[in-house]
Amino acid sequence: MENNRNFFITIALSVLILAVWQYFYVLPRSEQQREAARIEQQRVEEQKKAADAANPGADTGTPVAPGAIPNAPGTDAVTPAGREQALETSKRVKIDTPSLEGSINLTGARLDDLKLKHYTETVDKNSPEISLLNPAALPNGYYAEIGFVGNDKTGAVPGPETVWTVDGNATLTATTPVTLTYSNDKGLTFKRTFSVDTNYMFTVSDTIQNSGAASVSLSNYGRVTRFDKPAVASTYVLHEGLIGFTGTEGLQEHKYASIEKDKQATPGKSTDGWLGITDKYWAVTLVPTEKQPFQPRYAYFEDGRHRYQSDFLTDPITVDAGQSATLESEIFAGAKEVGKINAYAEDRHIKRFDLLIDWGWFHFITKPMFWLIDTLYKFFGNFGLAILATTVIVKAIFFPLANKSYASMANMKKVQPKMLEIREKYADDKMKQQQAMMELYKTEKINPLAGCWPVALQIPVFFSLYKVLYITIEMRHAPFFGWIQDLAAPDPTSIFNLFGLVPLTLPHMLMIGVWPLIMGVTMFLQMRMNPTPPDPTQAAIFTWMPVIFTFMMAGFPAGLVIYWAWNNTLSILQQGVIMKRQGAKIELWDNLVALFRKKPSPAE
Repeated sequence: MENNRNFFITIALSVLILAVWQYFYVLPRSEQQREAARIEQQRVEEQKKAADAANPGADTGTPVAPGAIPNAPGTDAVTPAGREQALETSKRVKIDTPSLEGSINLTGARLDDLKLKHYTETVDKNSPEISLLNPAALPNGYYAEIGFVGNDKTGAVPGPETVWTVDGNATLTATTPVTLTYSNDKGLTFKRTFSVDTNYMFTVSDTIQNSGAASVSLSNYGRVTRFDKPAVASTYVLHEGLIGFTGTEGLQEHKYASIEKDKQATPGKSTDGWLGITDKYWAVTLVPTEKQPFQPRYAYFEDGRHRYQSDFLTDPITVDAGQSATLESEIFAGAKEVGKINAYAEDRHIKRFDLLIDWGWFHFITKPMFWLIDTLYKFFGNFGLAILATTVIVKAIFFPLANKSYASMANMKKVQPKMLEIREKYADDKMKQQQAMMELYKTEKINPLAGCWPVALQIPVFFSLYKVLYITIEMRHAPFFGWIQDLAAPDPTSIFNLFGLVPLTLPHMLMIGVWPLIMGVTMFLQMRMNPTPPDPTQAAIFTWMPVIFTFMMAGFPAGLVIYWAWNNTLSILQQGVIMKRQGAKIELWDNLVALFRKKPSPAE
């Protein structure tokens, strides 16, 4: 029993240390706090003067080297005007699909105005839609652009300052593409067709017609440029920043802080793959043309306005006189919905596009966990109920092992008098005491460590569920019942303001809601199912651990706390039934009575 308790304490303390470290250093902030910070930052920054970001009239950057991607627009200064005023500074083509609304900037043919119809900034349905892409002139400028790099023979080719002309239809929908044209004085005509599906994937088809007398050579480029970064830095659990999957190097991930330090990362050339910038729930990525090898790059620029950029530049493309060439690239701009991301990877043959969602090293657990929860959600219509059902299924899968574990614990209880006798007999000889204990275990066919497996098995399931709740947009703003309107955010209630009855704003540390309290009570009862450890230190740890975990878990996503509370409840019922069948005494009531019984004084 001694070894069993020690191992149990080791497991519990390991979880406690991880929880403490995560709480004080990497605990995910609630999505409400995150979005509030983002909104506040945007509001403040939009009020800044242009001089706060860059000197008016300053150079837009370093000169463009021959064959290099042109300087990004908006690097000289920001506008003090708002979003609507910034949109009015150039002609645009409207975007209106079931999932997206916004416009294409005819200057540069850039995607720099895009809102997500199905997602709002807060749980309030009347809150503003998520603005994913914004004009470069705004403090939070963020856009995707595809263009060309030419030379003296090609003359001016489409770039960031090119003004395109609309042919025919002036609204891009899921069923009506838009065609833009541009011609230069060297006999080159560029025809660009934008099309978009009902979700988040744009297709950009560029046809180059050479009406000149000589062949020309030019390169295709694409970039995703962002001038700001998330107001709240990401944790170790999730990657936010520059990302891509190209060439033999495979997945490339560069957090904002790391690319600020390294300035630039240039993997080898590739003939397939994708690259862009990702947030927790949203992403903008480019899928370069398959016709030419391309050079991917991830960079942080400090000339003019600081900015982050993922870009590519293809090898030169030759278009003979009187001939034409067509290139087709794709731009993903939207929510990282698991089903849609997987469908794009499979249907459009985008290599490892599923890695746009950060499933982590333990994806072999995390992905099945999400699949199970999502499948149950489609049946129940509520992610909270899906989590409860998932807990039952996980308990059923591990039932045979848990059954043996609890049976072993029951047997340990039955031989406890013999164990106490051995301790008293060899109180002064620890070596003989351990030998006698091992002989007892062997005789009674008891595994002293078996009782720890139910606790140990909770750890990978706990962290995989935590990962699913934290990274998947399906869980964002997913309601349960009552006051839980976002399973991915902490329980918003607190015992210290009488669960909202007292109009008092509390610090994060004191937000101890109903579900964390329920979790703490169930954890306390589960631990009281076992005999109180004779060692005072161990007894104190067992007594105070539920209290500490209540405070630790209060800041975790509500869905995770609900899972833990429900799992504890099932474990109590399971352990009680098994112990009763084994004829072992259930210590719960005696332990509760002993907890409040007056302790005898040392003199007594």
